[in-house]
Parts: sequence; structure tokens; C-alpha cells
Amino acid sequence: MIKPGLARMGRLLQQTALPWRAVHVAGTNGKGSVCAYVSAMLHAAKLKTGRFTSPHLIDRWDCITIGEEVIDQSTFRRAERTVEDRDSAGVIGASEFELLAATAFTLFAQEKVEVAIIEVGLGGRQDATNIIEHPLVTVLTKIGKDHQSLLGNTIEEITSHKTGIMKRGVPCVLDATNPMNVLQVIEATAQETGAGPLHQIPSKELGEEAALRTLFDEEDWEQHQQTNISLAYCAAKIVLQQRAPTTPTSALIDGARRARWPGRLQSLNLAVLTGRQETVLLDGAHNAQSAEVLGLYVNKNLRTGQHPVTWVIALSLGKDLRELLSFLCQSADNVVATEFSPVDGMPWVSPTDPNIILDTAQLLGVTGLLHNAKRNVLGALKTAAGIAAGGPVVICGSLYLVSDVLRLLRDKR
Repeated sequence: MIKPGLARMGRLLQQTALPWRAVHVAGTNGKGSVCAYVSAMLHAAKLKTGRFTSPHLIDRWDCITIGEEVIDQSTFRRAERTVEDRDSAGVIGASEFELLAATAFTLFAQEKVEVAIIEVGLGGRQDATNIIEHPLVTVLTKIGKDHQSLLGNTIEEITSHKTGIMKRGVPCVLDATNPMNVLQVIEATAQETGAGPLHQIPSKELGEEAALRTLFDEEDWEQHQQTNISLAYCAAKIVLQQRAPTTPTSALIDGARRARWPGRLQSLNLAVLTGRQETVLLDGAHNAQSAEVLGLYVNKNLRTGQHPVTWVIALSLGKDLRELLSFLCQSADNVVATEFSPVDGMPWVSPTDPNIILDTAQLLGVTGLLHNAKRNVLGALKTAAGIAAGGPVVICGSLYLVSDVLRLLRDKR
């Protein structure tokens, strides 16, 4: 159950000193990627880092890292019990996410982290992570429509929630490719709160940095990936100026090269699960904005031969299926719809009925094979491999589906 507000989080952490400083990241798309890159960059710069992102990928504790390593299960469980005992003793009634965030913050203190990179769970202003009062820098990534039932129906309302992480006197790095009405809300918030300075990315100054240009020339990254890396690079530079001013920025470039963020345009071999030798594309696109980016990538890179695309899709309940699928599916494509597994620690998350996904695809004019795999992700993958007959396969629609696929692969290996 989602419970906006900071009071419960404050009570959970009342007895916990938080000596670490934060990079706080909000937005609709790209938050997790930016966090991964900032963390890798600062780790390469020899700062002791922690990272908290959501949702988890495979196990509930893998959303917390120390020094680029996932916290081990036993350490996580001990800290979690401490937080849960505090919740029970104080009759606080914290949500699952608040308990998880408080566990992460407690672990960062215990592990003597210098800088923690924190991804907002939902929105920003009333999110549990906004208990952070004095971040080193805030970051606002691409903002679009998602979670409208909680954040509002207009892009301006949604942006207003996201900008709630901005703090007086704290630099803010923002994605300047956002629409003008989003940028106007951000600038108005900066004026009202005294936040800033604002660092808009892309920027001419950053674009002239030879190391960053060389990195983009060497790596085959899409434009949105380059933007996210630039956001992370700018934020990491601001941290270094305050925490390690003698560290060369070349360390940040080394960190960017080493960073890994699964489930985002990830090429994956599932032969051990399906017998298919060709790789598949795994992506967590789960709203219209990210689906548009994925659709453009697929059109550019995968629709190169005679075969249509075969999609394996699962979606959370409440998504705008018509808009999302319109960015992905073309008429000759095949769609295998499935349901992701129950999400550990997130009992409020439910999957969309696969029949509704298939009906929507049909309404959009998809004439290829449509298959309901029900709640059988492995079956969905095997069916897609058979239907595709060597053609492109794309698995998308939910980070929870990404989790299921990566978990199946790990368990089989």
C-alpha cells in the first residue's frame, strides 16, 4: 500500500543518525539509470557509495548496494528486523516501501557510506526518500505521465510533485530535453524555494568536454542514454567539487564505462530457457514515454529483415494500454501476453489481464499471432521463441516482468 507523507519515515529514523550525504534523483524515466551511473562514477573516484533504487530486480535486497556490490542477505535481514521492530514498538504503521527505504538509510549509516545515491520511489514531494534534508545535489530526469491516480492528470501537476526534492541552496541537474511546460515548473520551483543553481543537460559547456565526447564516440549508446550519462556526469562532478576536489574527472569516465543497469535495452541470450540461439531484447519500458523510446529503437535496430517482431508483454494494472502499445506494435507483429509474478514487498502491485492486452493489440490492428500465456512467464518465453522462428523477440511492459525473466535465468544457471 502506498502511503504518501514523511511523518512515518521521520519516526522510523528518529534514533538513526544519517551522516552520509545524498544525490537525490526524481523523474518518470531514467531515474534508475542515472543512479547507476552516478554510483559507478563516484565509486571509480574512490568515494564510498551506497545506492537505493526501486523496484528490486531479482531479490528484495538487491535494490541496496554498498560500493557497487549488492548488500548481502543476512546484513539486510538484520537491518530490516531492526526497522520493523521500531515500526511495531512505535505503532507507526509504515508502508512496505517506507520500511525498505528506512532499512537502506540505516545500512548506509552502519556501513559508513560517504555518498548515497537515492532514487525517489513515487513522485518526490511526499515520497519517503524526501526525508533527506541536505542533499549534495538533486537530479530531475525525463518527466512524463505515469501514476496519474496519485500524482495528477496533467504534466504540470506531476512535475510539481517531482520538483518537491529541490532544496534551498542545493544544485539541481535537470534534463533540458523535457517539454517547455515541464521546464517552466522546474524553474518556478527553483525561484520559490531558492534551489539552485540549475544545470541544464545537454549543455554547451558539458558538450565541449573532450572525455565525454570521446566516450560517446566509442560507445554505441542511444541519445536518451547519452543524456542520462551526461546528467550523471554533471551530478558526480558537483559531488567531487564538494567531497574530493582533487580527484580527476577522468575517473568518472572510467566509472561510466563500467556501469551496468540490467533490463534497459539489454541484449540477452535465453537459450538455456527456450532453446532459441538468437538473443532477445529485454527492456523495462512501462509507460508511454519509455515505450516510445523503445519503439524507435526497435524500428531502427530490429526491423531490418523479413520477420515481424514478436513481443512478450506484461503490464501493471492501470496503464494506458492503447497509448503504450501504439508505440510498440505494428500490424504484422506477434504478441504473447503474460502476467508477472507477485512482487515481493509490494503487495499492492497487480498485473493486467493478458486478455485485455491482446484485445487492445487487436483493436490497434495487430494481425499476427496473439497468445495468452496466463501467469506463466517461462511458457511465454518458449512460445515467443517458437513463434518468432529466429526473428526479433522483445520482452517489455514492466520492470516486474524483467525481474521474472532475470530470476528464471539465474535459477536455471
